Amino acid sequence: MAKARALSKRPGHHLIAVVLSAAVLLPLLMPAATAAAAVAVAEGDGENKSALGGTRQWATGKDEEQLVAEREAGGGGSVEEDEFAGGFGSLDSMLQWAIGNSDPEKLKEEASGVQKLSADELQKRRQEIKELMEKLKMPSDADLMKIAIADLNNSSISLEDRQRALQELLVLVEAIDNANDLDKLGGLLPLIQELSNANEEIRITSAWVLGTASQNNALVQDQILGYGALARLVKMGYSTSTEEAAKALYAISALIRNSVNGQEMFHSENGGAMLQHILVNNDSDLRLQKKAVFLATDLADFQLNSGNPGLPLLSDRLFLKSVVDMLSRFDLDLQEKVLLAIKSLLKLSSVDVANFELYDLESVLHRLGVQLEDLPSEDQKEYAGEVDALRREVLTLFQQKLKQGRQQQHNI
Repeated sequence: MAKARALSKRPGHHLIAVVLSAAVLLPLLMPAATAAAAVAVAEGDGENKSALGGTRQWATGKDEEQLVAEREAGGGGSVEEDEFAGGFGSLDSMLQWAIGNSDPEKLKEEASGVQKLSADELQKRRQEIKELMEKLKMPSDADLMKIAIADLNNSSISLEDRQRALQELLVLVEAIDNANDLDKLGGLLPLIQELSNANEEIRITSAWVLGTASQNNALVQDQILGYGALARLVKMGYSTSTEEAAKALYAISALIRNSVNGQEMFHSENGGAMLQHILVNNDSDLRLQKKAVFLATDLADFQLNSGNPGLPLLSDRLFLKSVVDMLSRFDLDLQEKVLLAIKSLLKLSSVDVANFELYDLESVLHRLGVQLEDLPSEDQKEYAGEVDALRREVLTLFQQKLKQGRQQQHNI
């Protein structure tokens, strides 16, 4: 099972790897190190010529304070971090570290014993160390993704392990490079298949991963849409589980945002009916309705900014009525989102302002103003003032659009 990426990236984790590496490897490492040092010590030249061919001065006869001062002055103690785990760039760098941080007197004492080891025995010991260091090497993001994807493809693993694999991918695909590699590594199809899993938590997390991977990423959007995931996500939007429907909406929003192809597919899958269902259903959770309104605003804003033909949903009478009716639900955050949606919809040339007049938008906005003034809670006053300012802006825009529409009819 893949290790959680959150753990692999946790501050201090690399330091722990260094300590563990040293603790495990030093018993194996020191005989080889002392063998390399033995010749130099026996010759009495005061230097240690390691197996690396480098030279290191022994600080014999110096007290601890002198050693510390010299190390600080010379930047001692730092090692190059590269391909090996534990902060050592290579096996040689670990050997050098072990020799430099050993007691010279002990090296002398052990030299005679080490010299009894044959060249083959020393080579074998060196190979054992190298193999152990390879096992301690930290896996890359791609390695972690491959392991998690392999778990998803393994039908025999437990639901707990399957969920853990999905959670690991959820963290990994936050990075755009990892998200771009998801399909190359064979991860998208297993994720989409999990949307049909009998377990609700698996479906929820799978939708979450797909939404995260496709956020502001046209490449991944097209890949997921090409595999037909949108149809399944729209069905999940009808779920009686608020969490499942919310994650489905999250994934849908990410998939079709700023995507003409995605929005056309959303329409062909009758996604508008799903949004309508959420808005008119009195049993729908407020959080879910907020997401639905936000998605409608996003679609309207994209049409305004891109000049592309809008979705028929945005000019549908019943849809507009359901949006206006949402203003009667007393929740400041919801009301703010609905006002923003109406503001964007009023700016669309494809939306007939007469439909808003039909559903008495002006009266609804006036009633909302009275409601905002009568808020009993002091801690909501400031927020209510901001919502009321937006309400007045929407009312002014509506009246202007209504006047323009009447003038156009009069000219005809």
